[in-house]
Amino acid sequence: MQRFSFILFLFLVLSAPIISARSHDKIHPETLRYEVFFKWGLINKKAGTVEIKLFRQPEMYVSKLTAQSEPWADRFYRVRDTLNSHMTLERTPILYEKIAHEGNDHKHDIVKYDISNPAAIKAACTRKVISKGKLKVEETRQLQADGAAIDMLSSFYYMRNLPFQDWNAGETHSIDIFSGKAKELLTFKYVGKERIKINDREYDTYHITFLFTSKGGTKSSDDMDAWISAEGQRIPLRLEGKLPVGRVKCFFVDENK
Repeated sequence: MQRFSFILFLFLVLSAPIISARSHDKIHPETLRYEVFFKWGLINKKAGTVEIKLFRQPEMYVSKLTAQSEPWADRFYRVRDTLNSHMTLERTPILYEKIAHEGNDHKHDIVKYDISNPAAIKAACTRKVISKGKLKVEETRQLQADGAAIDMLSSFYYMRNLPFQDWNAGETHSIDIFSGKAKELLTFKYVGKERIKINDREYDTYHITFLFTSKGGTKSSDDMDAWISAEGQRIPLRLEGKLPVGRVKCFFVDENK
């Protein structure tokens, strides 16, 4: 069931509001909410919720993400995750933190960036894992990218500024991504522009596939698909991913309807 929390987590990343590097003063605090559904055969049941908030501080942006599973899903795999990100006013990540309570495990990852050399971003990463009340992992490592690097939360701010409107179907873009444990390669693949329907409302969207690979180009997780509004702030409207059994589907909750 760890893939459930990973897909839930990735959807948190996609749900952050867009930041314009040219108009910092126009950014206001914002809260977006999502519902997560488990689909398997005839079963289509709400499995969790996601909320993301964005704050402006004098010298940085702070993003906070929370996710939790529904009571019925808690019996199988309880998820209570909090993610924090600090970014410069130009959206460059300077700190990433993941506090995860998943099943019987508690995980705490911290990534502190060294951005003094933009051509070779470095990060000091720590990870603690407590399983069934006992400390199982406590480690520190150094990661480095040949150029820019992001994490699972700041990746969205990076992605939202990619010019999908100018891309052709099949076009890709890759960047290194850090966690508290390793460096991977995140690839955004543009599938094309599609019109989708959510709760009786139709939207024009950019369909994007996310691919994660580790050293040697080996896949580190299943591909996932997102549909992002092609209008206005490009709000992510839908995301789908596979589980060992069934699929997870996430939908934006339009509270202005």
